[in-house]
Amino acid sequence: MLILSLILILLFVAGDQAVKYLAVTYLQPDGPMTVIPGLLEFRYVENTGAAFGLLGDYTLILSIITAVCVVVVLAAMIFYQKHSFFSRVAGILIVGGGIGNLIDRFWHGYVIDYISVSFFPPVFNLADCFVVIGVILFLIHFFFFTNKDKGREKIIRSRR
Repeated sequence: MLILSLILILLFVAGDQAVKYLAVTYLQPDGPMTVIPGLLEFRYVENTGAAFGLLGDYTLILSIITAVCVVVVLAAMIFYQKHSFFSRVAGILIVGGGIGNLIDRFWHGYVIDYISVSFFPPVFNLADCFVVIGVILFLIHFFFFTNKDKGREKIIRSRR
């Protein structure tokens, strides 16, 4: 299962970087592209901050925090053997998105963002989506599944 997880992480990173390449190639020189008028637009933005443009101009600190988070989540995926579907997918998404944005920070000094929706002002990218969905899945796992598993273990032990 670990090999499959690593392959998926690499695919997510490759997909993220491919879309960012397209953003640089087509959006940077030509300007924004409206996909759904009044709702969705692709717009090239160089983001020196965190996800969704937060904490601008802290590139080095954000790079270090991102790298530490990626290493911690990856280590948990490798060394902790009890994973639910939610925790496994959450880890894959968080690591894939984190590495995708870390590559940008290392290579460019900023993250390439390109998705703009009318109801959410900050421009973001696919890697941001991966991280946010991964964190949501992890929280679902943590709040709805971990305590139930511990409760089941206690019941099983008490019956022995």
